[in-house]
Amino acid sequence: MDLFSPVTLGDFELPNRVVMAPLTRMRAEADGTPNALIAEHYAQRASTGLIVTEGTYPSAESRAYAHQPGIVTDAHVAGWRQVAEAVHARGGHLFLQVMHGGRVSHTAITGTDRVVAPSAIAISQGEAHLPDGTKAPYPVPHALTREEVRSVVDDFVAAARRAVDAGLDGVEIHSANGYLLHEFLAPGSNHRDDEYGGSPEDRARLGVEVATAVAEAIGAGRVGIRISPAHNIQDAWEQDPADVEATYQALVEGLRPLGLAYLSVLHADPAGDLVQGLRKRFEGHLMANSGFGVVTSRQDALDLIADGVADSVAVGRMVIANPDLVERWADGHPENEPNPATFYAPGATGYTDYPFLDGRTTAQPTA
Repeated sequence: MDLFSPVTLGDFELPNRVVMAPLTRMRAEADGTPNALIAEHYAQRASTGLIVTEGTYPSAESRAYAHQPGIVTDAHVAGWRQVAEAVHARGGHLFLQVMHGGRVSHTAITGTDRVVAPSAIAISQGEAHLPDGTKAPYPVPHALTREEVRSVVDDFVAAARRAVDAGLDGVEIHSANGYLLHEFLAPGSNHRDDEYGGSPEDRARLGVEVATAVAEAIGAGRVGIRISPAHNIQDAWEQDPADVEATYQALVEGLRPLGLAYLSVLHADPAGDLVQGLRKRFEGHLMANSGFGVVTSRQDALDLIADGVADSVAVGRMVIANPDLVERWADGHPENEPNPATFYAPGATGYTDYPFLDGRTTAQPTA
């Protein structure tokens, strides 16, 4: 197999193994509604085998940053329907990443009276970026009660149903990068002494419950999950290798019977024992993303598939800069360089104005 060969992913047959990774871009309306600019951005990149959207909040309390899209209101659903129709018109496949920000937020962002987490432990590194352009320390979060933990499961299920109602092909559960589900996995952020904390199995419990409920609601073949073991970001500390292995083994053991569409793993060494051990336990499609700290190159992606390390490759910055990246990589064409200064800026600049090979900057429907 090679990077440009078809592959089965859950209920879908993808034309190639290049996946657009979920990428925070902050272009939604102030109320979280996806707009025509977002629809054009994703439609431009529909030639990737699968698009996974930016992290999308399932409840007001779960919102992590300003101008993040939501999947809560009827307006949100209508906005995502516009995006899905644009991507499908160009032959693409689209999964919505459902993301609960947990304590990586601020009440000025959520519009609620609290932020939440497994335990009442604030993030000490970095600051929250507020909607007015200022920064503030992350607040001490409210430690979710058992009943509130179960309501988080309900929020993920409702979001998944709304995504499918909006015409998206499926959802990716965000259990990585220091956000809520990862906060439950990580011993640095989870100091609970109930059934959702303590042992690796108990810290993995919420992730398994969310995945199980979402799979039951919309079908396992429409559901993927993203993890980032030992990423050590946003104070979700996982610094004991033995504990990391035990925790993620427990998670994957709980996921395996569900028959999910894929397991997406963000890790610097996807060919290493940890990731490959999780892949063996998962017994399904592995999506690798090795490029959080470095840019994933064409050769990196080619090698991951040719060497049998993964079934597909999630690519970030090079998809930002090259809407027709699959064509460029398949035929060895030069690449546009991404401009990090525009990653989180508003408007079309650095978002929908990167040129295709033929010089155009707009997507074209399939023939």
